[in-house]
Amino acid sequence: MDNARKISKSPWRLLAMATTVLCVFALASACGRRERRTPSDTLVVVLESTLRDVDPRFAITNYDVKLSRLIAPGLTTVDSADLEPRLHIAKSMRRVDDTHWRVQLTPGLLFSDGTPLTAKDVAYTYTSVLAEETKSLYRKSFLERFASVRVVGELEVEFVLHGPIATLRSDLDFGILSEKAARAGRVVGVGPFALKSFAPERVVLTRNPHYGLGPVAMMKRIEVRTVRDGNARNLMLVGGSADFTQNAVRVDLVDFIEKRERVSVTSGESAILTYLMMHNEDPLLSDVRVRRAIALAIDRKRIVEAKYGGRATLATGLLPPFHWAYEGAVPRYEFDQERAAALLDEAGYPDPDGPGGEPRFRLSYKTSASQFRLAVARVIASQLSEIGIAVDVQSFEFGTFFADVKQGNYQLASMQTSAISEPDFYYTYFHSSRIPDAENLHVHNRWHYRNSDLDELVERGRVTMDREQRKQIYAEVQRIVAADVPIVPLWHEHNIAVMNRSVHGYELLPNARLANFAAVTKSR
Repeated sequence: MDNARKISKSPWRLLAMATTVLCVFALASACGRRERRTPSDTLVVVLESTLRDVDPRFAITNYDVKLSRLIAPGLTTVDSADLEPRLHIAKSMRRVDDTHWRVQLTPGLLFSDGTPLTAKDVAYTYTSVLAEETKSLYRKSFLERFASVRVVGELEVEFVLHGPIATLRSDLDFGILSEKAARAGRVVGVGPFALKSFAPERVVLTRNPHYGLGPVAMMKRIEVRTVRDGNARNLMLVGGSADFTQNAVRVDLVDFIEKRERVSVTSGESAILTYLMMHNEDPLLSDVRVRRAIALAIDRKRIVEAKYGGRATLATGLLPPFHWAYEGAVPRYEFDQERAAALLDEAGYPDPDGPGGEPRFRLSYKTSASQFRLAVARVIASQLSEIGIAVDVQSFEFGTFFADVKQGNYQLASMQTSAISEPDFYYTYFHSSRIPDAENLHVHNRWHYRNSDLDELVERGRVTMDREQRKQIYAEVQRIVAADVPIVPLWHEHNIAVMNRSVHGYELLPNARLANFAAVTKSR
């Protein structure tokens, strides 16, 4: 075991050396460049990935959704510190019966082109998603929820549901479009900003002078640029040619970047989960004892301290500890190599020749080509090797990696969820009906987990209207999933915003949305 431990430390040393070299190079380069400044009326934002669409009906990626809500917010919003859904465009919601809800709109709201928001625009937005010809990826989830959406007054719309929906307030956080503009191929909403131009690598938003849900935005323009290279993004921020980025700087470089005179860093709790997925139908990983052993063999605390600088919260499941439905009394998997080894022995995979020799068995581990994600994957692989599991780490360009994951072509893989605002995400990620097949690769139970008791509970959770009853249901859901370990919940990485020191007024949200851009100012 001593030799194995010596070997396992080498990735940490190599990672630390690589990080130091990268930081010194980046900072030295930045110091040698002439300082540039962005326009005082423009917030220049840099992202690491290409944008696809800001029409809320087609906005799928995290960045697409974040930008779309700046243009076209929803009837409700979950953009709050506690993730509780609140009324937004809607002035009130009234339950007629289990399947009928009336929503009254806030009067006097104008779209960014100056035309009034009416119930017709709301009904059009939802019915266009429900229409097959629109080809919206949200259609399936809408069809499950909404029988129809119809106008009952100039500022009142009725949602007819297939059955009781406990998640309705969260579900109505969906961007509302101007019907007239959408039919003409334009994206126009009542948000604090209007879309001026869109290209996959450069989006320009302008201040909406008609904004009525709060003060008119302080910044005249927001310019969003795609800069794929991490070092280039860092140089732009420290050199002054960019103002803002969020969750797009390698966490192990943040401390170095923060020392630069022109840059400030702020971080906060996140509702996004980083997890290790395991294919539950794999001959090795179908045994819960093997999955538990893997969970016990990962020293998550050490990884968070060494690789994240402490900027992450250890996870017990999908929900972060600050969530209203979080249940902490669940089976936990603290680092314990002896217990992990005993479970593998019990499962019929004894160590053939002792520590450091032949492995018990071998697994493949797929990850994206991100240097940081690959580095973390190699550390996890090294830790698993200490209990006799040999792991072959393979990295791929994200599109290829994600295609393999959706098709179930993996044994181990690591990813992140979207922001978990609703406990109903347990249905999304773990209900057996959400296992991908050839006709539907866009559902999320990619680990092929099946548990009939869990299915029944999450079905009940989405139709139980009483919040305390829902909390009890999801407490049991969390205990079941933690015991079965279909995935290893690793940590909730903190949201990290890196900004030019001239940027003021930005507040982080747990879902990493950008709603606070409306309050941002710049000083000189």
